[in-house]
Amino acid sequence: MAILIYIVLSNVLCMPFDLGKLNGQFPSFMNIRNLFLNHVAQTSEEPMGFEVSKAEGVFLYDEKGKQYIDFIAGISVCSVGHSHPKIIAAIKEQSEKYLHTMVYGEHVQSPQVLFAKALCDLLPAKINSCYFTNSGSEATEGAIKLAKRVTGKQKIASIKNSYHGSTAGALSLMSDEYFTNAFRPLVPGTIFLDYNNIESIERIDDCTAAVVVELVKAETGCTIANKDFIQALAQKCKKLGALLIVDEIQTAIGRTGSSFAFEDYGIEPDVILLAKSLGGGLPLGAFLANQKHMSQLSHNPVLGHITTFGGNPLCCVAGHAALDALLDGKYISDVHKKEKLIKKLLVHDKIKAVHGKGLLLAVELENAETTTAAMRKCIANGLITDWFLFAPNMLRIAPPLIMDEKTIKEACDLLLQSLD
Repeated sequence: MAILIYIVLSNVLCMPFDLGKLNGQFPSFMNIRNLFLNHVAQTSEEPMGFEVSKAEGVFLYDEKGKQYIDFIAGISVCSVGHSHPKIIAAIKEQSEKYLHTMVYGEHVQSPQVLFAKALCDLLPAKINSCYFTNSGSEATEGAIKLAKRVTGKQKIASIKNSYHGSTAGALSLMSDEYFTNAFRPLVPGTIFLDYNNIESIERIDDCTAAVVVELVKAETGCTIANKDFIQALAQKCKKLGALLIVDEIQTAIGRTGSSFAFEDYGIEPDVILLAKSLGGGLPLGAFLANQKHMSQLSHNPVLGHITTFGGNPLCCVAGHAALDALLDGKYISDVHKKEKLIKKLLVHDKIKAVHGKGLLLAVELENAETTTAAMRKCIANGLITDWFLFAPNMLRIAPPLIMDEKTIKEACDLLLQSLD
């Protein structure tokens, strides 16, 4: 009786208790959803709360076995879907060899080496060195430090209403005071440019170490960069000796219809940021640059950038397997065809426009209230979608690149039904 009272109080007051005493059995009031709300740190006051029991291919399944079409791929993560056989096989094989052995950069681990080589082979010759991290935020942090180390300068230029991560340095690149004000002081010296405004490029000066830019600005509702703006930005960086850091965290590999989004702009970045789909569903990010630049993190000071778990061998084999599956399947070449299909199908009185490029799209609705209602109805109808940080009136569409046309039609039909 005393144990039961303690558990009740623990649930109400969010105090810890020994789950071992329950022998894996929860009282009816202590379901997994309650435990989620009480013991998993929340990122919003109203989490989606979808309880996942299984994920396979382009589908998710809830605790009752109901099937849902995943129309956002875990926010551009699962490009080859969930539980891909090649990824699972690679994980199993590596798990029997070794997991973590030493902090990043000390031991020679073939999963890191082979995956880094495979990524560099897809990029311009000058980008030939890869630093693996655990996430996109950490990739941003490393790239900022690299730029300051290489150039000896301190200012970083970012684009208004961009999102490059939530750690202190990455958050410093965000212009929206709603998200940043509570965490000040942030890293000083950030200047903000207007997207697709060539005149704003003049704000970059001789003290600027780098410019960080997305070629599809995802969180504003998939706003596409103009080619002349990006080329002018690249020219300005070259003239002043600043590094051009292209954030491809959501756009690589293949999401916009090219291996990398920058390929459509006639530029060669100095640094590229990767994450999201990079690990095939496991946590992995990276920043890539020229080896001469990257080597400067090894001295003055030594260990200029360090991570314990970056480039975890399990994550690297998963990412490498995902990359192979994507390239072997020729899915990238079908992206624009699928984009056209989605835009053709999504015609509705409540849809004002469909923005974006490739399979990184935003469905513009009347207001945030309509979007919220549509999201909830989509889930009830068996479709997973989401919204955007700076565009709450838009629905996110970023399905696995392997999703076939039949399933895309079913997903679009469910979305239209939800709007009805």
